[in-house]
Amino acid sequence: MDLISCFQKYTLKKSDFESREQHFHRERSWLWKLFTGLCLLIVMCFLVIWSYMGNERKKRPPPIFLFQHCAERHCSSNSSSPAAVNSEVSVTNKSQSQSPINSFYSELGISSDTYSRLQQSIKWAEPDRSITNVSMSTSPAHTTFTIANLKDSYQIGEQLLVLVHAKDFDNKSKSYGGDFFQAKLFWSKTKVSDFKCYFTGTTNLLYLNSAPGSERESCIENVPLSQASVFGEVRDLLNGSYSVRLLLPWVGEAQVAVRLIHSSEAVQVLKHHRDTNSDRVYFNGYYEGPGPNKTRLSETVKCNVKWDKNGLERMGTGDCCCEYKDPRTGETWRCQRPKSLPCSALVYHSMGGYTDRLTNNDKMLMKQTNKGINGDKSIIRIFHHQNDINDITEKCRPGLHTPVPAGFYLNDVWTSFVCSTRHFTTQTTTECLKDKHIYMMGDSTLRQWFEFFVKEVPTLKQMNQHVQYQTGPLLAVDVENNIDLHWRAHGFPLRSRKTAVANLHYISNEIDDLAGGSHTVIIFNLGPHFTTYPLEFFTQRVLRIRKAVLALLQRAPDTTVIIKTVNTGYKDIFGSDWYSLQLDRILRWAFQDVGVYTLDVWQMTACHYNNEDIHPGPVIIKNEIDILLSFICKN
Repeated sequence: MDLISCFQKYTLKKSDFESREQHFHRERSWLWKLFTGLCLLIVMCFLVIWSYMGNERKKRPPPIFLFQHCAERHCSSNSSSPAAVNSEVSVTNKSQSQSPINSFYSELGISSDTYSRLQQSIKWAEPDRSITNVSMSTSPAHTTFTIANLKDSYQIGEQLLVLVHAKDFDNKSKSYGGDFFQAKLFWSKTKVSDFKCYFTGTTNLLYLNSAPGSERESCIENVPLSQASVFGEVRDLLNGSYSVRLLLPWVGEAQVAVRLIHSSEAVQVLKHHRDTNSDRVYFNGYYEGPGPNKTRLSETVKCNVKWDKNGLERMGTGDCCCEYKDPRTGETWRCQRPKSLPCSALVYHSMGGYTDRLTNNDKMLMKQTNKGINGDKSIIRIFHHQNDINDITEKCRPGLHTPVPAGFYLNDVWTSFVCSTRHFTTQTTTECLKDKHIYMMGDSTLRQWFEFFVKEVPTLKQMNQHVQYQTGPLLAVDVENNIDLHWRAHGFPLRSRKTAVANLHYISNEIDDLAGGSHTVIIFNLGPHFTTYPLEFFTQRVLRIRKAVLALLQRAPDTTVIIKTVNTGYKDIFGSDWYSLQLDRILRWAFQDVGVYTLDVWQMTACHYNNEDIHPGPVIIKNEIDILLSFICKN
């Protein structure tokens, strides 16, 4: 019995142990499943978050490059530097992202994301309400600026913070942005009083208030002081206020100046007419051919860009026109069909005229253009600092970032902050150009450089090409130093005197026809002749040039390619600086990663003491040429 009892007890214990073991395994299996489920849930959450962050990155504004001034709430750059301006195409419109326009960009190596970043970067703030009366617009008389935390004195290299407060004609503060301001720091007195001063022979800076008896005290009171100026960075805060950063780059005295180029309401007038009236600048086409009895027939008709919107479609459809499609660029120029001559008889081209479609309200808004605004006229006193900010050691090379400011004027000499530039004499200019083949393509502001070289280099002789001088092609040759210098106007559209159509070549085609090489320098610009046209049209033109430059640098990587940016100067409905700013922004965007030199003349023309002119005076041209030659002759 005891044995049986023990066996039964053993059996019960074993059964209980197995039961507990099974229960443990069941619990462990359940815990393992729970742990696995939690891990899968965490992984899924991580993937969802990662995907969301990836989408957010795609939506973010582009990386800041070249004058991008972003406000806290919105990336906007309503300043006089090439920056974010309004776009023709909204990146939020998904249907447009699938449009044939983007297939064109992909063929040129521009991804949809890159194109979207362009659209984001050229946005411009707009009024947040309907403007029913001109009095609601920004008033230059009531708008003011103040200098924040003004001090008795500053050191060279410090910055001023200036605040602009926009008001309307009823003296009410504005609550939205979009005004187009330009700002600069300047000094324009002709005499220096109550200061001892000296000139340094290395940096050409004027120093004031030097210590008595020091080595720096080497000039006397009442010495004539030349003009000095530097460009300022304007930032739209999107609430009716704007901030301006001004570098203090010279030792001496300075004052602040701010101008209202266009009110936010006038900017909308400019945008509206670009969107709807791109044909307000038109051109003439001259047809010539044989007539009866050995006579010559001639007809003059209107011509313009072929574009199916923005008002350019008004020329007509169907059989209305003769079309001239360039087989390499794909661009089409068209003219009204002549009555008695074939389309092949087109011989000459010229500017036609302007069509003013401004309403009375538009004219009132555009009247308040390029007006100085009232503000703090305090004299800023700037003293020397041990660290000379003007000692730029960076060698000039392609792809350098252009800061704001890009440099400053003192004694009519521009000191660059981009790279270490030199000032060239006639002799050193000739030495720099020796054995160079220089091709300039663009508009009349680039022709000024051609004219400078012809005048500056006595051995460089201009050839008579028997062409319309305004459009070229122009040629100058120096046989002794093996220099040939070329300039020609870019292709259609071109506001010019009567010129042979055969002499108008697209820049991209010209670049495609050059072999390139270490002795070849190519310089081009685009801008003033495109101000009335859609941004999309200009962007496509620029990207075709980009494609040609990339191909050139692939077959001849030691070719020097230089882009001249847009001058300031125009202020009307046919050529406003606001238009030019947008075009300049696109030009910089397209070539930011190509490996070319960018010569910024926007700031140089905006901040000089001379009255702004689309064709700047000799002082500005000389300083532009010094930078150009510093690019060409880096050593």
